Amino acid sequence: MNHTATVALMLTLGVVGVYAQQIPMNMTFSGDGTPSVIDLKHPNTITTEENLAGSGWQGPFTFRLVRAGIATPQPSTTCSGPTKVFFPTVAGAGLFRFFDGSLLMVNLTVNLTEGGDCIDFSANQATCTLTFQVTGGTGRFQGASGVLTLNEASTPILSDASSNPVFFTETGEFKGTISRGGNSKP
Repeated sequence: MNHTATVALMLTLGVVGVYAQQIPMNMTFSGDGTPSVIDLKHPNTITTEENLAGSGWQGPFTFRLVRAGIATPQPSTTCSGPTKVFFPTVAGAGLFRFFDGSLLMVNLTVNLTEGGDCIDFSANQATCTLTFQVTGGTGRFQGASGVLTLNEASTPILSDASSNPVFFTETGEFKGTISRGGNSKP
């Protein structure tokens, strides 16, 4: 191979490493949710925590989410009916921890979709859809950005003395795509 062709090949391969890499994030999970002692200081809200574990193409992970939701039901175009109420989420953040120690940080971006909990009293279950903005990471997720959507089903398993549910099962999935800057470790 002549010198010009070798230099052209090296430049082409070098430039490919600079571009962002698209990573599919299709992951399933299960875990629990409960009211939190953390106060996110948003008026008329209740803060909850979820502790989830799951797996997907990127390997096993844990996920901890802290979020604040409006304390009174709100109108919704996606959650309506005589036995349903909707509680929008207004703030929060989460942290994925993967098997290799890599972290992926996310913030709620409820302005992208109508994110929150749709409680169906006749089914004794809630469905939740939240959209997260990826804000960075460590290890193999260094420089990550993108959008992930959580879809989950939640069922109460324990109520307090006033019959208010306070402990829930959580099952569902995360879907989306993140970008990782070039020259990141695999």
